[in-house]
Amino acid sequence: MAVQKISGSKDRIPVHGAGRTDTGVHALGQVAHVDVETRLNEDDLKSALNGNLPPECRVMDIEKVNKDFQARFDATKRYYQYQCFTGDSILYKNQSWHLQKLDLRRLNQLAIHLVGDHDFLSLSKFREDMDHTRCIIYKSEWKSDGKMVIFHITGNRFLHHMVRYLVGTMIAVVEKRFSEEDFLSLIMNPQKDARIFKAPAEGLILIQVDYE
Repeated sequence: MAVQKISGSKDRIPVHGAGRTDTGVHALGQVAHVDVETRLNEDDLKSALNGNLPPECRVMDIEKVNKDFQARFDATKRYYQYQCFTGDSILYKNQSWHLQKLDLRRLNQLAIHLVGDHDFLSLSKFREDMDHTRCIIYKSEWKSDGKMVIFHITGNRFLHHMVRYLVGTMIAVVEKRFSEEDFLSLIMNPQKDARIFKAPAEGLILIQVDYE
Protein backbone atom coordinates (compact mmCIF):
# COMPACT_ATOMS: atom_id res chain seq x y z
CA MET A 1 0.00 0.00 0.00
CA ALA A 2 2.85 2.43 0.79
CA VAL A 3 4.42 2.00 -2.67
CA GLN A 4 1.05 2.35 -4.37
CA LYS A 5 0.25 5.51 -2.42
CA ILE A 6 3.57 7.19 -3.19
CA SER A 7 3.49 6.27 -6.88
CA GLY A 8 -0.08 7.46 -7.28
CA SER A 9 -1.00 4.25 -9.05
CA LYS A 10 -4.62 3.12 -9.01
CA ASP A 11 -3.52 -0.50 -9.31
CA ARG A 12 -1.96 -2.64 -6.61
CA ILE A 13 1.85 -2.78 -6.94
CA PRO A 14 3.26 -6.14 -5.78
CA VAL A 15 6.35 -6.24 -3.56
CA HIS A 16 8.47 -9.39 -3.95
CA GLY A 17 10.51 -10.45 -0.92
CA ALA A 18 13.67 -12.56 -0.91
CA GLY A 19 12.53 -14.85 1.86
CA ARG A 20 9.37 -15.89 3.66
CA THR A 21 8.54 -14.32 6.99
CA ASP A 22 5.50 -16.03 8.50
CA THR A 23 3.35 -14.28 11.08
CA GLY A 24 5.48 -13.70 14.18
CA VAL A 25 8.81 -14.14 12.36
CA HIS A 26 11.23 -11.20 12.34
CA ALA A 27 13.53 -9.85 9.63
CA LEU A 28 16.53 -7.57 10.08
CA GLY A 29 17.85 -8.05 6.56
CA GLN A 30 14.90 -8.70 4.28
CA VAL A 31 15.42 -7.72 0.63
CA ALA A 32 12.55 -6.97 -1.73
CA HIS A 33 12.12 -5.68 -5.25
CA VAL A 34 9.33 -3.61 -6.73
CA ASP A 35 8.70 -2.30 -10.24
CA VAL A 36 7.63 1.32 -9.94
CA GLU A 37 7.98 4.57 -11.84
CA THR A 38 8.85 7.61 -9.72
CA ARG A 39 10.59 10.95 -10.00
CA LEU A 40 11.93 10.65 -6.46
CA ASN A 41 15.60 9.84 -5.90
CA GLU A 42 16.58 6.92 -3.66
CA ASP A 43 16.85 8.95 -0.42
CA ASP A 44 13.57 10.77 -0.93
CA LEU A 45 11.82 7.54 -1.88
CA LYS A 46 13.12 5.86 1.28
CA SER A 47 11.86 8.73 3.44
CA ALA A 48 8.48 8.69 1.72
CA LEU A 49 8.10 4.94 2.21
CA ASN A 50 9.07 5.07 5.88
CA GLY A 51 6.57 7.87 6.38
CA ASN A 52 3.81 5.57 5.17
CA LEU A 53 4.88 2.34 6.89
CA PRO A 54 4.05 1.19 10.44
CA PRO A 55 6.82 1.83 13.01
CA GLU A 56 7.82 -1.84 13.18
CA CYS A 57 8.68 -1.86 9.47
CA ARG A 58 11.57 0.28 8.17
CA VAL A 59 13.24 0.64 4.78
CA MET A 60 16.99 0.83 5.43
CA ASP A 61 18.31 1.26 1.89
CA ILE A 62 17.11 1.57 -1.70
CA GLU A 63 19.06 0.69 -4.82
CA LYS A 64 18.11 0.86 -8.48
CA VAL A 65 18.61 -2.50 -10.21
CA ASN A 66 18.20 -4.06 -13.63
CA LYS A 67 14.65 -4.80 -14.77
CA ASP A 68 15.29 -8.54 -14.69
CA PHE A 69 16.42 -8.57 -11.03
CA GLN A 70 14.45 -10.94 -8.79
CA ALA A 71 14.92 -10.55 -5.02
CA ARG A 72 13.97 -14.17 -4.37
CA PHE A 73 15.45 -16.08 -7.28
CA ASP A 74 18.71 -14.10 -7.63
CA ALA A 75 19.68 -14.59 -3.98
CA THR A 76 22.66 -16.90 -3.46
CA LYS A 77 22.66 -17.19 0.35
CA ARG A 78 20.27 -16.58 3.22
CA TYR A 79 21.28 -16.33 6.86
CA TYR A 80 18.81 -17.03 9.67
CA GLN A 81 19.08 -17.02 13.44
CA TYR A 82 16.78 -18.70 15.92
CA GLN A 83 16.84 -17.45 19.51
CA CYS A 84 16.08 -19.57 22.56
CA PHE A 85 16.03 -17.74 25.91
CA THR A 86 16.76 -19.77 29.04
CA GLY A 87 16.38 -16.97 31.60
CA ASP A 88 13.46 -15.56 33.57
CA SER A 89 13.11 -12.12 31.95
CA ILE A 90 9.98 -11.37 29.92
CA LEU A 91 11.83 -8.78 27.79
CA TYR A 92 12.47 -11.38 25.08
CA LYS A 93 8.92 -12.76 25.08
CA ASN A 94 8.28 -11.81 21.46
CA GLN A 95 11.82 -12.40 20.16
CA SER A 96 12.64 -15.89 21.40
CA TRP A 97 11.44 -19.32 22.48
CA HIS A 98 11.54 -19.52 26.28
CA LEU A 99 13.04 -22.84 27.39
CA GLN A 100 14.86 -24.42 30.30
CA LYS A 101 18.63 -24.91 30.25
CA LEU A 102 19.86 -26.35 26.94
CA ASP A 103 22.79 -28.68 26.26
CA LEU A 104 24.83 -26.65 23.75
CA ARG A 105 27.31 -29.46 23.04
CA ARG A 106 24.49 -31.89 22.30
CA LEU A 107 22.73 -29.40 20.03
CA ASN A 108 25.90 -28.89 17.99
CA GLN A 109 26.36 -32.64 17.63
CA LEU A 110 23.01 -32.64 15.85
CA ALA A 111 23.47 -29.40 13.91
CA ILE A 112 26.68 -30.52 12.18
CA HIS A 113 24.72 -33.20 10.29
CA LEU A 114 22.76 -30.49 8.48
CA VAL A 115 25.80 -29.08 6.66
CA GLY A 116 26.01 -30.09 3.00
CA ASP A 117 23.59 -30.80 0.17
CA HIS A 118 20.55 -32.62 1.57
CA ASP A 119 16.91 -33.29 0.77
CA PHE A 120 14.88 -31.57 3.50
CA LEU A 121 11.49 -32.94 2.49
CA SER A 122 11.02 -34.46 5.96
CA LEU A 123 11.87 -31.21 7.74
CA SER A 124 9.63 -28.75 5.93
CA LYS A 125 6.01 -28.08 5.09
CA PHE A 126 5.32 -29.79 1.79
CA ARG A 127 4.06 -27.62 -1.06
CA GLU A 128 2.84 -28.93 -4.40
CA ASP A 129 4.47 -26.02 -6.26
CA MET A 130 8.03 -26.94 -5.21
CA ASP A 131 10.32 -28.17 -7.99
CA HIS A 132 12.53 -29.98 -5.47
CA THR A 133 13.32 -30.03 -1.77
CA ARG A 134 17.12 -30.04 -1.78
CA CYS A 135 19.04 -27.27 -0.01
CA ILE A 136 22.75 -26.61 0.45
CA ILE A 137 23.57 -25.69 4.05
CA TYR A 138 26.88 -23.87 4.48
CA LYS A 139 26.73 -23.25 8.23
CA SER A 140 24.74 -24.85 11.04
CA GLU A 141 25.84 -24.00 14.57
CA TRP A 142 24.49 -23.24 18.04
CA LYS A 143 26.13 -20.54 20.18
CA SER A 144 25.33 -19.08 23.58
CA ASP A 145 25.30 -15.44 24.62
CA GLY A 146 24.54 -15.47 28.31
CA LYS A 147 21.03 -16.86 28.75
CA MET A 148 20.34 -16.60 25.02
CA VAL A 149 21.12 -19.73 22.99
CA ILE A 150 21.16 -18.96 19.27
CA PHE A 151 21.05 -21.27 16.26
CA HIS A 152 22.91 -19.86 13.24
CA ILE A 153 22.18 -21.33 9.82
CA THR A 154 23.21 -20.24 6.32
CA GLY A 155 22.04 -21.87 3.11
CA ASN A 156 21.38 -21.27 -0.55
CA ARG A 157 17.63 -21.64 0.04
CA PHE A 158 15.17 -22.69 2.73
CA LEU A 159 11.86 -24.49 2.45
CA HIS A 160 8.57 -23.48 4.07
CA HIS A 161 8.87 -23.64 7.90
CA MET A 162 12.19 -25.49 7.48
CA VAL A 163 14.26 -23.61 10.09
CA ARG A 164 11.48 -23.84 12.65
CA TYR A 165 11.19 -27.60 12.09
CA LEU A 166 14.96 -28.02 12.35
CA VAL A 167 15.11 -26.13 15.64
CA GLY A 168 12.02 -27.76 17.11
CA THR A 169 13.17 -31.27 16.26
CA MET A 170 16.72 -30.73 17.57
CA ILE A 171 15.26 -29.39 20.81
CA ALA A 172 13.00 -32.45 21.00
CA VAL A 173 16.08 -34.71 20.76
CA VAL A 174 17.90 -32.80 23.51
CA GLU A 175 14.80 -32.98 25.71
CA LYS A 176 14.59 -36.75 25.04
CA ARG A 177 11.22 -36.53 23.28
CA PHE A 178 12.75 -37.77 20.02
CA SER A 179 15.76 -39.97 19.28
CA GLU A 180 18.95 -38.93 17.51
CA GLU A 181 18.56 -41.93 15.20
CA ASP A 182 15.13 -40.75 14.10
CA PHE A 183 16.45 -37.21 13.58
CA LEU A 184 19.26 -38.45 11.32
CA SER A 185 16.79 -40.65 9.46
CA LEU A 186 14.79 -37.53 8.57
CA ILE A 187 17.86 -36.26 6.71
CA MET A 188 19.02 -39.55 5.19
CA ASN A 189 15.57 -40.91 4.27
CA PRO A 190 13.36 -37.94 3.30
CA GLN A 191 9.62 -38.50 3.35
CA LYS A 192 6.38 -36.53 3.49
CA ASP A 193 4.33 -36.38 6.69
CA ALA A 194 7.22 -37.40 8.92
CA ARG A 195 6.95 -36.93 12.67
CA ILE A 196 8.67 -33.61 13.40
CA PHE A 197 8.46 -30.74 15.88
CA LYS A 198 7.99 -27.06 15.05
CA ALA A 199 9.55 -24.23 17.05
CA PRO A 200 7.45 -21.08 17.66
CA ALA A 201 7.66 -18.31 15.07
CA GLU A 202 8.79 -15.61 17.51
CA GLY A 203 12.39 -16.83 17.81
CA LEU A 204 13.16 -16.82 14.08
CA ILE A 205 14.99 -13.89 12.46
CA LEU A 206 16.02 -13.44 8.82
CA ILE A 207 19.39 -11.74 9.28
CA GLN A 208 20.83 -11.31 5.80
CA VAL A 209 20.33 -12.13 2.12
CA ASP A 210 23.36 -12.23 -0.20
CA TYR A 211 23.68 -11.71 -3.95
CA GLU A 212 26.58 -12.16 -6.34
